[in-house]
Amino acid sequence: MDKRELGAFLRSRRERLRPQDVGLAPGPRRRTPGLRREEVAVLAHISTEYYVRLEQGRAPRPSGEVLAGIVGALRLTGAEADHLHLLAGTAPSRGGLHPRDVRPSILALLERLPQTAGLVVSATLEVLAWNDLAAALMEDFAELAPRDRNLARRAFLRPERADATLYGVSDVAAFRQHAVMELRSALARYPSDTAVTGLVDELRAGSTEFERLWRRHDVQAAPTLTKTFRHPVVGEITVDCDSLALTDRDQHLVLYSAPPGSPSAEALALLNVLGADYVRAGKSP
Repeated sequence: MDKRELGAFLRSRRERLRPQDVGLAPGPRRRTPGLRREEVAVLAHISTEYYVRLEQGRAPRPSGEVLAGIVGALRLTGAEADHLHLLAGTAPSRGGLHPRDVRPSILALLERLPQTAGLVVSATLEVLAWNDLAAALMEDFAELAPRDRNLARRAFLRPERADATLYGVSDVAAFRQHAVMELRSALARYPSDTAVTGLVDELRAGSTEFERLWRRHDVQAAPTLTKTFRHPVVGEITVDCDSLALTDRDQHLVLYSAPPGSPSAEALALLNVLGADYVRAGKSP
């Protein structure tokens, strides 16, 4: 049970609600945003004293019944409810270290994908494996040290080249929100993994934007369906995004493809022919 994070998460979810969101009258002017603690307690059918202690990180582990009441009172989504159970210690926690070895079958699949850029990312958004087209579209990760292959570090700690922070993608702000949510979830699953805790501490200390998003305690992002890369050689490429969970390793297989016959599909095909070495040399076709 992570009492401090549990309290902070409850407080952040309470402060985002308005009385009318839960069927209560607004009443007189409020000094602080959101619901009052006593209102949450009433809605959750628990004592105000106990709920206050939960937010302050002083309460013992809540029961499943108490958590169910809080989920309903705070109108939590499915992902938020799962996160709440992780923080309260009532859901299975993986513990230990987050896996970074990729299944051989997935490595082979990456190489067999036609006209599709593919990569595997860890629970902390480190790029673990990639195919040649992904290297041509993004960068040759083989030339980077493992710590520099982390997409969260690249998104938040590379301000010197704003246009190249994330391969010229069109949704940098959305990706940054996604990265923070992924790392918050990873931290709840691997609270003793220094690779996870160290990365979060590094980003919080090194990026005011990461710290701002981290303090929001959000854990559920809208799926990214398309993404546009502004590539230095072939120009704009708009791709479909598919992220497939590899649950046994707590990893994701990310695929970028384009509809057959589209200009973006032709650009991907050209990149596939040119390869990462040609792109890295800064040449134009």
